[in-house]
Amino acid sequence: MSVTVTRDLRTGRPVWLDRRLPAIATNELKRNIACDALVVGAGISGAIISEGLSDAGLKTVIVDRRGSVQGSTPASTALLQYEIDTPLSVLSERIGLNRAERLWRRSRLAVDALRERTRALGIRADEATCDSLYLSGNVLDASSLEREADARRRAGLEVSFLKPVAVQEQYGVKNRAAIIGRDNYMADPRLLAAGYLNAAIKRGAKLYAPVEVTAVEPTRTGVTVATQDGSEISCKSLVFATGYEMLKGIPKKGNKIISTWVIATRPQPRKIWPTGCMIWEASDPYMYIRTTPQGHVICGGEDAEISDADERDALNAAKTARLVDKLGKLLPMIDATAHYSWSGSFGDSATGTPTVGPIPHMPNCYAAMGYGGNGITFSMMAAQMLRGMITDVGDPDSDLVSFSRKF
Repeated sequence: MSVTVTRDLRTGRPVWLDRRLPAIATNELKRNIACDALVVGAGISGAIISEGLSDAGLKTVIVDRRGSVQGSTPASTALLQYEIDTPLSVLSERIGLNRAERLWRRSRLAVDALRERTRALGIRADEATCDSLYLSGNVLDASSLEREADARRRAGLEVSFLKPVAVQEQYGVKNRAAIIGRDNYMADPRLLAAGYLNAAIKRGAKLYAPVEVTAVEPTRTGVTVATQDGSEISCKSLVFATGYEMLKGIPKKGNKIISTWVIATRPQPRKIWPTGCMIWEASDPYMYIRTTPQGHVICGGEDAEISDADERDALNAAKTARLVDKLGKLLPMIDATAHYSWSGSFGDSATGTPTVGPIPHMPNCYAAMGYGGNGITFSMMAAQMLRGMITDVGDPDSDLVSFSRKF
C-alpha cells in the first residue's frame, strides 16, 4: 500500500498536451540503490527541487508512481505570479503585518528566481514576462483595492492603482477598478517541468518510474524507503513533492483539496486585449485569465470545495459553460468558445500559502506542499528553502511556511 494518497487528479484535455515533450531519461528500479537526496514526485515541484539539490552537489534520485510530468502539472494554467491569493491587506490582519509582508516579498523573489534560473539553464518553455491586472470584486471593492495597493507599496512592491475609467480605456474591461502588478511570468508547465528534470539528469540525477513508495523508515542518520517491487532506496534526506497526493497522516495545517475548472479558446492573436496581461479578480471564487504565445486565451476558476473526482467531473459541462459566459462578458473583444476544457484537483489553504519543511516526528524527511493559487511560484520557493535546509545553510523565511507555524 502506498504511503501517499492516490487521487484522480484531472479530467479533460489541457491545451498543453498539443506540444510534444522532449525525451526525459527514465530508468527501471531493479535493485537497491543509495543517494544523498531522494525526491518523491516528478511533476513541476519535484523537477525544480531536484534541479536545485543536484546543483548543490547532492547525488539525487527522483521517483514517481506514474512517470514524469503525468500528474497534476498538465492541469496547471501556469500563471506564475508573486501576488498571493490572500490580499496583503487581508493576510496582515490574519498573521500580522511583518509576516504577511515577508511572505509577499518572498513570493516576489521566487518569481524572479524562477525566471532567472530558467534562463540560466537555457530552458525553452514558451515562457514570457507580463504584467497582471487585478480587478475589484466581491472580496475587495474599488476603495478596498486602493488600500491594498497602498499596502503593497509599503511592502516595497511597485504597483499602480487604476480607476474604472482608466481600466476601460487601457484594457477594455468595464466598470472595474484594478491594480497593475509588474513583471510576473508565465510558461507551458509541462515544458517547464521537463526542462528542470532534464537539467537535473544532465547533472547526474537519476529518474526512476513507475515506482510506488510503500514504506518509509526515518532515522537520525538517514531514511530507508521501500518500494512496491521490493527494492529499497537509502538516502540521507527524503523530500515529498507529490502535490495533492500527500503523505498519509501528515499534518494538514489548514490545507485541503478542492476542484477547479479551465477552458482555452482557439488561437486568436489579433483579438488579444492590450498588453496581453494576466487578469484575475479580487473575488471568491475568482476567475483567472492568461494568453499563450500562439494566441489562445486560457480562463480558469469556478473553484468549489469538492475533493471527489466523480463529483468534480459531474460539473464539467456546467462549469465550462459558466466560464465561457463569464469570459465573454468580461472580454467581449475575443471569441470565448471553449476549444479545450479540463478540470482538476487543486490544493487550497486557509491563508493561500504553502507548507514547506521538515515533517514532524520524521527526521531527515521534508515536504513541499504547494497549496494555494501560486503553485509553481511556491515550487521555486520550496526548492530554495529545501536546498538551504538539506545543505545546512538554512533559509531566513522558512519559519513562514513551516509545519510549526501557528497559522
